[in-house]
Amino acid sequence: MFKKITNTLLIGSLLAVSSQIFATDITGAGSSFVAPVMSKWAEEYKKQTGNNVNYASIGSSGGIKQIREKTVDFGASDAPLKGEDLEKSGMVQFPVIMGGVVPVANLAGFKPGQLKLDGETMALIFAGDISNWNDAKLAALNPGVKLPDQAITVVTRSDGSGTTAVFTDYLSKANKMWAEKVGSGATVKWPATSTVGGKGNEGVSANVTRVKGSIGYVEYAYAKINNMTFLQLKNLDGKFVSPSLDTFKAAAAGANWSSTPGMGISLTQQPGANSWPITGSTFIIMYKNPANAEKSAETIKFLTWAYKSGDPMAAAIDYVPLPDPVVDYIAKNVWSQIK
Repeated sequence: MFKKITNTLLIGSLLAVSSQIFATDITGAGSSFVAPVMSKWAEEYKKQTGNNVNYASIGSSGGIKQIREKTVDFGASDAPLKGEDLEKSGMVQFPVIMGGVVPVANLAGFKPGQLKLDGETMALIFAGDISNWNDAKLAALNPGVKLPDQAITVVTRSDGSGTTAVFTDYLSKANKMWAEKVGSGATVKWPATSTVGGKGNEGVSANVTRVKGSIGYVEYAYAKINNMTFLQLKNLDGKFVSPSLDTFKAAAAGANWSSTPGMGISLTQQPGANSWPITGSTFIIMYKNPANAEKSAETIKFLTWAYKSGDPMAAAIDYVPLPDPVVDYIAKNVWSQIK
């Protein structure tokens, strides 16, 4: 009996060792926007295949840097690279998920969605031109609401960030002054003297939670996870909307991904009565001729699984999965370029 148990344990150990030997681990880095759903996907993928997906949430600029240096198997960025840059570097780029960037505030006594903002006024806040919550412009957007006589602290990203690129792209479209004086990008020179920086969506969430009277911007999953107070926004059609899976879907509904090299389209300020105005996408960046073909193939295998089986996990935390025709386009026209 003892011998039989010992043999069974030995066989089990050998199988475990064998699965570890043949498992293929892959690494990625970049966007903190995508990190919550990437974490869920990686956990479930490990259960089903035994393969590890190690993802570092270091910001989009960091992800681009690491894929350029070939220290990861894939980079992730919410600020897409331009077609000519991809071509020059021998890389491909494609969207993996869509979601929303939301303004969040730390104001006692206010519920999520109770306060309203438009893009022009929010740009004035982040520029430092509006520095108190009871400003007349904020009062005009919130009739009948008693706003506190409280100074505003602006919380922004301190690292190179695709979330910042999406947010400042929106502000540039909504406010001409912002477009001319500040502009858009993964990093900008924030004008407000009250600005406090945080690294990653995690850092911005932590600072807004900590600093009373503050306002910042985060990917919606972080607002939900941390029970943060989000603000409604007036969209391009003049309707006030709250962030949700439905309003993100509405903004992404008319996206024409194949119209731009590298599929790098902007989803901010999209028309539609239900569209959330700060919708964005995370893009995966890979080499056409990877240093490790096996790990590149496993990355595609993981992403194929995520597109096919990861949608419910993504939707559960209000990310918008890509439509099937877009996934088919990626498989036929983008992955086919990777050797």
